[in-house]
Amino acid sequence: MKRTLPISKRGLNFETIMWFFTRLSALAMYGFIIIGMIGALVMGARMNMNFADVMRWAFMSNSTHVQSTNIPDIAPWANAFWRLVASGFLLVASAHGVHGLVVIADDYLVKPLQRNVVRLLSIVMLVSIGLIGLYVIWTA
Repeated sequence: MKRTLPISKRGLNFETIMWFFTRLSALAMYGFIIIGMIGALVMGARMNMNFADVMRWAFMSNSTHVQSTNIPDIAPWANAFWRLVASGFLLVASAHGVHGLVVIADDYLVKPLQRNVVRLLSIVMLVSIGLIGLYVIWTA
């Protein structure tokens, strides 16, 4: 017989917060993808883009990402809004992915020292990916 605690006695702990983070970050990624796809469809309609160029823009709305395509004018799309969209998508997706890797590592590592090392390396990796990605998005 399995007993469960009522919600009032469970409390809010770190695991619960990270469970919510995983779900909310996935929803945020869907939101960024929808914003990118709407922008890509508007750009495609205005500039006669092919399907591959529309998809490239939809999933990474960065003007330098589509620079090598046959889009006649990228300047209207190289503004701060699209850089913020790309930055938000990069940060949310990398945090979501790194958290997933930590959860998987926790399933296989039993010693607390191993788990702490993996978590520290994950934080270092997340910060590195975030800083490099933001540098590329905002300076390219």
